[in-house]
Amino acid sequence: MIKLLLRAAAVAMGLTTPAWSDGFVSPTILVLGDSQIPFGTGPAFLEFFEHLKDNCDPNRRQAKKLDTLADMKIAVIGVRSTSLQSWTSTSGATKRALCDVDPKWKVNAGVFGFINTTDNKYKQIGRGPAYQFCKPGKTAFEVMFRPDYYQPKLILMSFLGNSAQRWANDYQKALRDVRAMNAQLPAGVPCIFMTTAPSYSQKVTALRVKAQTNIGRAFAESNSQCSFIEGATPETIAANQGNKKFFRLNKSGRVKDPYHPNKRAAKAFFTIEMDNICSAIFEQLDAAMPEIGSIR
Repeated sequence: MIKLLLRAAAVAMGLTTPAWSDGFVSPTILVLGDSQIPFGTGPAFLEFFEHLKDNCDPNRRQAKKLDTLADMKIAVIGVRSTSLQSWTSTSGATKRALCDVDPKWKVNAGVFGFINTTDNKYKQIGRGPAYQFCKPGKTAFEVMFRPDYYQPKLILMSFLGNSAQRWANDYQKALRDVRAMNAQLPAGVPCIFMTTAPSYSQKVTALRVKAQTNIGRAFAESNSQCSFIEGATPETIAANQGNKKFFRLNKSGRVKDPYHPNKRAAKAFFTIEMDNICSAIFEQLDAAMPEIGSIR
């Protein structure tokens, strides 16, 4: 009992870490998203950040800022059937989508990067020291961004599909979600929010574009610390919409999953969006590290 009390006191004073995070090392770059990550974009995100300097072609001052991210501790986590709201809710169906064990597959996430030390990309949130985001009465962000747990130097979030109806139909709900996110992210940490890649279906994409407009407006109105990037642009829509090569097919050659672009599509998406992503990274690093000099 005395040992437990001493340990609790040490944790409170920041002298040690709680048992559930023993041995955990925080990523430097953290990417969070939905099911598009395990279905296709996860490896593309990882590859992009592993070759950040080559991809973004920085000038001298920008290169110095990128050096703060250069230790290659990159974590990419995509949880199926989740939304931004899943990470900012203390209870309810949206949080359960993140924290409950998947009843069929027993795993609900795809994980890439240094926090996944196995050959299996599929993990269950809540199992293992790197995925302890769920605690009663707390949001996932509140638990994740504790001082003794995740302390990234750059956060990128990629969501849209599961909130498309919510955001498209009600701007106030989009604004509420962004404000909740703003309040729970660690202050001063460079942050980017990018909506996900377009679908195969024109109807689905049209709804998501409407949702994207509202969530982009919410980022601007809330004065979010995060930069906002549109994932659905005329160029990315032209690349994905109606393009069977970018989606999984059934045996008859019909598209069986219009929502999740494949790995080939992810590479094309990053090629199109590269300049926008790099500009957002430099914008965020410049705001966080003005002493290194302004961007030119």
